[in-house]
Amino acid sequence: MDASETLTDEVTLQEQTAVVGDEECDGNPEEEQKKSIPDDMYYSYEELCSKPFITADSNIPQNLLHLSHSFGYDCGRRGNLQLLDEHTLAFIAGNLLILLDVHTKKQHYIRSSSGGGIGAIMSHPSKQYFAVAEKGHQPNIIIYEYPSLRPYRILRGGTGSTYSFVDFNRDGSLLASVGGAPDYMLTLWDWRQEQVTLCNKAFSQDVYRVTFSPDSVGQLTTSGTGHIRFWKMANTFTGLKLQGLLGSFGKTTVTDIEGYVELPDGKVVSGSEWGNMLLWEGGLVKVEFCRKGGRTCHSGTIYQFNLDEGELMTIGSDGAVRSWNLETIDTADAVDDSGLFEIEPMNEIIIGRNVSLYSMVKSSMPETSIWFAQDSNGCIWKLDLSFSNITQDPECLFSFHAGAIQGMDVSESSHLMATTALDSSVRVFDFLSKKELTISRFRQRGTALTWASDMVNTAGGLLVVGFDDGVVRLLELYNTQSLHTVAGRTRSGDAELRLRQALKPHNAPVTAIAYERNKKIMATGSTDCTVFFFTVGERYTPIGFVTVPGPVQGLEWSPQSHEKNTLLIFCQNGHVVEVQCPDPGAQAGGNTFQLSDLPTMHFCFSSIKSRIKRDAEVALRQARKEEKKKEREKRLKKLKEQNPDATEEELHAEEKEEDEEEEELPPLYIPSPPSPLHYGFYSTPGSFWLSMGGYDAGYLYHCKFSEQQNEDPLERKDEPSSFIPVHDADHNPILTITFNSSSQLLLCGMKDGSIRAYPVQASDHQLSSMQAYWALSVHDNHYGHVRHIRFSFDDTFVLSAGEDGNIFSFSCLPEEELQKAMLKQAKVPSPRVGLEMEKAAQDIEDPSAYSIETAKQKLELDRMHKEAEQRKQERRKKLAELQSRFQALLEQNRSLPKHICLHRSEFELDPSFREETERQTEETVMEVRKELAWEEERHRIGLKKLQTMFWESVVEDTVTVHAFKGGHKVSNYRLLALSAIQMHLHQHGTAASQSRPMEQDHWQSKQPGKEASNISLLDELVTDSLMQSGRMQSGRKLASREAEKLRKAAEKAEKARAMIEKRKKEWAELYASKPSEDYEDPKDVEAIRLAKERMGDFKLKSAKDFTVPEHLRMNVEKKRVQLVELEKKIFEKKSEMNSRVMALRDSKVEIVSQLHAQMEQLQMIQQHLPPKKRCPLPAVPDLMPEEMPERKHRYTRATLERYAALRDKLASTGLEEQQDGQNILDLLEQEMQDTHTESQDMQIENEGEKIHSQKEEKLTELEKEMREIEEIRNLCQQDQLLKQMEEAVWRFDADLRVLRHEKHELDVYMKLADLRHVTLFEELLLLKEFEKREDILQERLTTYIQEEEENRAKMHDCKKQMELKKRDILRLQGKEKTIAATFQASLGENNKFEEFLTRVFKKKIKRTKKKETQGRDGDDATEEEDDSDEDSDEESDGDNDEDYDDSETGVPLDDSVCPPNCDPELFENTLKLREHRLDVEEQLQEELKNVDILKKECDTLTKKEKIVQNNRKAAEGDLELINREKQQKLNEVDVVVPLRLHQIEYVNNGLLPGKLDSALVLNTADLQRLQKRIEELQQEKIEQRELYKHAKQQHVQLRHDLKDMEGRIKGSEARCEQLMLKKFGKLVDLEVLQTLSGNRRVEEMRQEIREQDAKYTKDLKHWEAKVIEAKEALTEITKQNTERLRKMNSLLSQKKALDEQLNTRQRTTVGQFRGRLVEKHELQRLQQLIAAQAQDIEVLNDEIHALSRKDGHVLPPLEPVLPPIPTLPHRHTTSNSGVHRKFNLSSKAVK
Repeated sequence: MDASETLTDEVTLQEQTAVVGDEECDGNPEEEQKKSIPDDMYYSYEELCSKPFITADSNIPQNLLHLSHSFGYDCGRRGNLQLLDEHTLAFIAGNLLILLDVHTKKQHYIRSSSGGGIGAIMSHPSKQYFAVAEKGHQPNIIIYEYPSLRPYRILRGGTGSTYSFVDFNRDGSLLASVGGAPDYMLTLWDWRQEQVTLCNKAFSQDVYRVTFSPDSVGQLTTSGTGHIRFWKMANTFTGLKLQGLLGSFGKTTVTDIEGYVELPDGKVVSGSEWGNMLLWEGGLVKVEFCRKGGRTCHSGTIYQFNLDEGELMTIGSDGAVRSWNLETIDTADAVDDSGLFEIEPMNEIIIGRNVSLYSMVKSSMPETSIWFAQDSNGCIWKLDLSFSNITQDPECLFSFHAGAIQGMDVSESSHLMATTALDSSVRVFDFLSKKELTISRFRQRGTALTWASDMVNTAGGLLVVGFDDGVVRLLELYNTQSLHTVAGRTRSGDAELRLRQALKPHNAPVTAIAYERNKKIMATGSTDCTVFFFTVGERYTPIGFVTVPGPVQGLEWSPQSHEKNTLLIFCQNGHVVEVQCPDPGAQAGGNTFQLSDLPTMHFCFSSIKSRIKRDAEVALRQARKEEKKKEREKRLKKLKEQNPDATEEELHAEEKEEDEEEEELPPLYIPSPPSPLHYGFYSTPGSFWLSMGGYDAGYLYHCKFSEQQNEDPLERKDEPSSFIPVHDADHNPILTITFNSSSQLLLCGMKDGSIRAYPVQASDHQLSSMQAYWALSVHDNHYGHVRHIRFSFDDTFVLSAGEDGNIFSFSCLPEEELQKAMLKQAKVPSPRVGLEMEKAAQDIEDPSAYSIETAKQKLELDRMHKEAEQRKQERRKKLAELQSRFQALLEQNRSLPKHICLHRSEFELDPSFREETERQTEETVMEVRKELAWEEERHRIGLKKLQTMFWESVVEDTVTVHAFKGGHKVSNYRLLALSAIQMHLHQHGTAASQSRPMEQDHWQSKQPGKEASNISLLDELVTDSLMQSGRMQSGRKLASREAEKLRKAAEKAEKARAMIEKRKKEWAELYASKPSEDYEDPKDVEAIRLAKERMGDFKLKSAKDFTVPEHLRMNVEKKRVQLVELEKKIFEKKSEMNSRVMALRDSKVEIVSQLHAQMEQLQMIQQHLPPKKRCPLPAVPDLMPEEMPERKHRYTRATLERYAALRDKLASTGLEEQQDGQNILDLLEQEMQDTHTESQDMQIENEGEKIHSQKEEKLTELEKEMREIEEIRNLCQQDQLLKQMEEAVWRFDADLRVLRHEKHELDVYMKLADLRHVTLFEELLLLKEFEKREDILQERLTTYIQEEEENRAKMHDCKKQMELKKRDILRLQGKEKTIAATFQASLGENNKFEEFLTRVFKKKIKRTKKKETQGRDGDDATEEEDDSDEDSDEESDGDNDEDYDDSETGVPLDDSVCPPNCDPELFENTLKLREHRLDVEEQLQEELKNVDILKKECDTLTKKEKIVQNNRKAAEGDLELINREKQQKLNEVDVVVPLRLHQIEYVNNGLLPGKLDSALVLNTADLQRLQKRIEELQQEKIEQRELYKHAKQQHVQLRHDLKDMEGRIKGSEARCEQLMLKKFGKLVDLEVLQTLSGNRRVEEMRQEIREQDAKYTKDLKHWEAKVIEAKEALTEITKQNTERLRKMNSLLSQKKALDEQLNTRQRTTVGQFRGRLVEKHELQRLQQLIAAQAQDIEVLNDEIHALSRKDGHVLPPLEPVLPPIPTLPHRHTTSNSGVHRKFNLSSKAVK
């Protein structure tokens, strides 16, 4: 039996034994128990494990390839590491389970049974078994015994496609499994009996894990994509079931959960994608754990949790193992709304920088702390987690590739293999001795690898590796043992890889590397759509590159058998390009390496698969037609032989068939985007084979290059010339192909992870011999695509590498030869001579480094820039020479005489040159301005920001005003502007302080007065009649006299009704204003509240039991408002003082200007005085810079230019830090002062010169006298000016000293305000610490208060509804009494049917519910009523044991029919009243039910109110505790209070104590207010006593008045009742009588009744006449019926006689047996018909009897009743039925 048959039988067995439903399985203990499986039963592994598939009758040996070794590890699979014993590890590798010995590193293999792969593994708690959960169609779970490795149990039918995780419970008796897509089935197994215990769908997305709770029996947990679910095995009435509770994340972000752990108390701790831990309780996230400062517990996903010796250990993708305090985690709770709880690990260990732990298992040795960890970066670690002083360092036991294998190749001279992967490593293996030789790691990820031929490198140790950054590295492999020892170098291992050369031909990942057939040129391809060529030698030099239409998938050079040396380039998008080999000696010139002159051929694959299928369908249909045609000719021939005389038309008529309509052929389909190209290779020159993926998979396509190569390569559409179908490859394309050295065996790597071997002929380029094949599933069937497969150099080994990270080696040798070969080792190439002395080659480590092409273009660009710069320098030099010559000419021109010197304009050869130059200069300036516009704007904005920050925010800068004399000075305050926030808080401070949530008062709202609960039934009936009369239209008009009478009565009734309504409204208002019994005056309530707050037990704030009053409670908002108020007051005070200082400064400015003017006048006067009489000029003061600080911010362009000049000068001389500490601004200011001083000195010198010149003049006597008079006047003016100047200075200094004194006093107050500000700020900081807690409590309290209000509102509504319902009940009860009274009144006195009618009235009948129906016929309604009446009759018959008998006849009476001699109207009225009574009873029952529901709701609300009140009180208590704690903290704040001695009244024996700790500081105003309040309270006490006395007297008087009023009311009521009895005979409602007087509609209805009565009397007489006629007709018909019955009797007698004669003849006649049998059946049919007719007669008789009773009397028979008539013969059946029909008609007529 081959493998395919074995797999088919297994699948059939699985389908037959599957017991799992689609959604849920029940664990019913009553199900039939299967036969138990003995404990010593085992399965055969040889029969169980999957075998290779071999084409039938192919003679391919089954052991064509057998596994030699596995070099990989699927480290990215979840939970892919299990420990079987202390030295054996187990992990999954594709279709194999590998058992790895940690010490000897030997491997043992277990193949999957399905061939579809392995999904999960798990070891038994006892380590005696382990479970292997597989993948495929209806996969199994196989339990193996360890260490015998025999299959022990097989679990079938747990899922449909794949298992994702399995787990044993704590004692190992149960196994839980969870499946993958599409069913995601969770299954619990009794694995020893191979039975399903329970199953259910786990989730609708991927489920990662399932585990049993170690402490809670019957509980499980599953987790996966965006969910966690908690399961419980629960006993229900239908059996044992799985009940799942889906975890709700709440406020926490939804995350994928990889790891979790169940705590002993039932809680669950899980991980998250961002690295924090989540604590689950009751299906909700209780708290999220993080580290201090908000750091995450792990930097990445947490993959696994473990409980070990009271500690919780976590491992994460950050490579860390941390242990946490389990008790702290278990009892943790969130402290705020964020839900976070900060915790620090107890211990931690960081494995490494590039380590990402995925799973971890503990050693099976007792009391050990050794763990084995799976690293998703390709390692298996041994960890010591004892966290002690002797803890061992982490040890890497094994290292593998991480991720998909991107490149693999083998040596052409040794059993060596090299691989590279996306983990940035290159590894070399000796697959003969099964070991790894060396590894090299790089910064970039490897994408392609080729082992160079021995022709390239004679030692055979050159590797060419491509990386994802476009770099190609040449690595040299050599044996380190053969290398001479060099100082500074150490040998490591048996081999080593050394970088020989690094190249970067591409800017994208390198995907293919190939050497041409002569090994002189190497080609590299990349996803950047380029192929680069290099010459091969000691140093690889670039030749050039070509571009292709798509990313390069593969490269193949033409073999030696081809004439041309060409390269075949395969692109991923289906393009194939053939390029001729470039000349190694000719390199591309110019600034690029692109080879544009190479001959190329293009081919673009166009899909033909749809056409292939279409042609196959056409051929199939044609074959069917031919077959049908042959069958038809055979049938015609056979018919002709049977009927030789038949014509052709008859034959064709017999063979005529309906032409079947043929289905449409499948349409032609071209996939878009095109199918990907996976692999290709040469067949013949110009031809090649392609393996496509996607839609075009399933075939190998043979293609040829077209001779028409003029089309655009991107627009080409070329179809293959031929194709070969590949069996079972429509969804499983071939990814790689390789041949052995003899080209007789073709190996294919498939997408599903399998390997196929096709025996072919060596010279068969058309692959016509590619028919039978051998296939084996090796890699993972889902993601283990086989991208690389190679033969060893001697064809004895086959090596495969897949995207699942696994690398397998297979041997083609028999087992004996393989063992001998394993004793040897592969030869490692020897190093080159002098290798140890060579320097290391320069590597390209920068990913952004230039490629070869980019570098060449950059060099060319640099060369061009250099040449251009040289040309510019030459032109600049020439221009400088011309400028120097021109300057020399200008100098020479200036030296010439003026009349010879040329004008400057004459040097202009052409004015247009200057204009053009100016225009260009202007344009250049504009361009520069545009270029600097951004910088200008940036500096402008920067200046504006600086001004806003440091200038505009300052309202007033410091201004110091100096006195003219004495050295006194006064300064203002430097004020900053109040922020917008402070102003806003100030404006809304009061509102904010009052908007704090406060405790709500109890429910005090009073409801309006209640209406009277008793409603008169008469009022209701009158109201109903009035409403009905208003809606009806009057049918008749009354006489004018009666109408006038009714109109007046109606007006009178309307007035009475209006008066009654007015009186009711007044009474309602009066009752509404009446206070309730528990009413309290709001003024009194407010006074009591104030008294409770302000009176009683006064405690100090420092007391522990001090309760902070509501109005004194402080929060952050209030405190911030206080701060803002204080700041505003400080601002106002300082602003006021600043305004006075500035006014003083302004006055000084004015005085200085006046002094300058007076000084000028004085100087003018002294010019006319002799020097001896001149008084010394007073020093004119100037304003100091401190007095005018705003001048610093004033600048001009000259100032800026001078500033720039000074800055450049200091920068050039290096004196920035000198000049006595002065900066550039100080220097600038000093220069301006010096300039001003120099100008003054010059002016004084000029004046001195003028005076000296005047002295030298000679004067006459008159002039002298005139001068003396002028001199006296000038002396007077001089003294006056000096006095004025001195007085102005003195007055200003006095004002300054006064203002200085006031400012000193204000400074004291400002210091106190600053101290107060510090205190308030400290209190604000304290309040902020309590703010979050207080807000939470306040919000909780507000929520409780709102709930309480809502609850009270609901309770109020409920009570209101109950009151309404009670009123309705009273109304219905009154209505019921009225109906009973009406019934009694209708009976009258001495009614002999009173008992019968009472029983009819009180009878309980079954009534149908009234439903609103539409479109129903009247007959249907009547039938339903009849049915209901019949049901009620039956019920009444069943309920009553005794029937009522007629007193005269003694016959029982039917309560559904009016008895004889009873008034029919009275009976009908009784039935109507009974219907009304039942309606009322139903309404009453419904209202009672509603009342019960409302009572229950009220009770529920009452309980809820108590709970809410308790919660509110608890919240108030917590808030009070917070306020007390807050007050205590505020009391600890130090407050500075400066006091004078006269303010201290705390003395002992007249002496001031040394310490004032126990002293109390009070404000004098508060103390005086308290003393005054004492006097006020004493006066209020006296006043309250007087008020109480007066109120007591008033209360006594009101009680007496109340008694008198009640007596008067009772007397009036008694007198009114007497008058009613005298007038009406009973008590009536006067209001109703007033409203009933004069009803027009009633009178009209009475008139209408009289008219209708006359009409109905006339109709009654007419119908009575018709009834008499009908009775006579009935009598006549009865006579006819009797006559016919007699005839029927005679006929029956004749029939009997004939039957007897016939029976006699039948006994004598034996030959007519068949006829007798027919007669017997006919006789039986006639007897049945007669029986049916007899039943019809009985039914009709009963109906006649019933109809007779309903008319009130029984009709006498016209003739005596005849005896039963014999059965009629068959031929008289029709007449008999006719008689019955007539009889039926007559009975209906009577009815």
